[in-house]
Amino acid sequence: MKTNLPTLFVPDLQPPALNVVIVFMPLITFTENGIYCPQADVYIDPWRPVPKALITHAHADHSRYGMGKYLAHHHSIPVMQHRLGEIVAEGTGYGEKVQINGVDISFHPAGHIPGSSQIRLAYKGEVWVISGDYKLADDGFCAPFETVKCNHFVTESTFGLPVYKWKSQVETMQEINAWWADNKTNGLTTVILGYALGKAQRILANLDTSIGEIFLHGAIYNSNLALEKAGYVFPETERITPETDKKRYKGSIVIAPPSAMGSPWIRQFKPYQVGTASGWMALRGPRRRRNADRGFILSDHADWAELNTAVKSTGAEHIYVTHGYTSVYSKWLKSQGLDAHIVQTEFEGELSEIGESATKETDPE
Repeated sequence: MKTNLPTLFVPDLQPPALNVVIVFMPLITFTENGIYCPQADVYIDPWRPVPKALITHAHADHSRYGMGKYLAHHHSIPVMQHRLGEIVAEGTGYGEKVQINGVDISFHPAGHIPGSSQIRLAYKGEVWVISGDYKLADDGFCAPFETVKCNHFVTESTFGLPVYKWKSQVETMQEINAWWADNKTNGLTTVILGYALGKAQRILANLDTSIGEIFLHGAIYNSNLALEKAGYVFPETERITPETDKKRYKGSIVIAPPSAMGSPWIRQFKPYQVGTASGWMALRGPRRRRNADRGFILSDHADWAELNTAVKSTGAEHIYVTHGYTSVYSKWLKSQGLDAHIVQTEFEGELSEIGESATKETDPE
């Protein structure tokens, strides 16, 4: 592993052969395997197999197969086990402190999805917080974001442009429920698309269940089963199977992952209308490029204002931008007097409605 570590040459009073080089090891370094803490010998959300991994949340780009041991929030463990199979994993609660070789490590709510955490690492007065993915708005379902003071803050920037500004969840869910009710009146099935872990459960938790039946794609149903093991409770739903009576779909709502769009699977719900829930719906461009009938602005990531609020509230002077609109956002932070850096990672953020990752920094229009 190659690192560029600062060194201090200290001249000795003895002969030159006894000169000493003292190496100052930073608490966090960025390596080809992932974000690394040398003092504790642990990685945070590594993208290649390592002996010990701290996991911010259970999405696939942050929680990968092949680690020797995993440490994550209790609510992430069942989902990780469902996705990754047999793994050696230990759960921890929010605010609980674990010490490894003198490094104090604790997990704090990130507000992104169930179990999502910011990871705080502190050693001899140096404090880092690795945010993973996060949002500040309280969705009423997962633990809301908690500000954690630090010297160094590692942040995402999935929606790191001023154009991204979210509506309130109440407003968006009113739009979704009204759309569903209108579709039912017109004899249509309502299909709403959202990620199987996080977005789908957020939509489900805020649906008006008096309108009609709720059906789930298998991927979402399985995610719910894993979350139920962690104590989450959901409204009454039914998994879609080949045996499901198709007459029941009329007037109901179907929650499915974005991959269902355009697939043979979705045709069984005809006649239907399709809506997609995403932060990308804040722009006209992605809405035009997708074949959905409706677009609803709903993201599990922070918008522009929330990113800036989060960064400012930490009190950190050193900011590291890992994925999203990294170039634009890091330049903005520098203009605000902060020491900001771009860090290349393999995190994806929220995929756009045309299947692109925000890390590509494509023109939003």
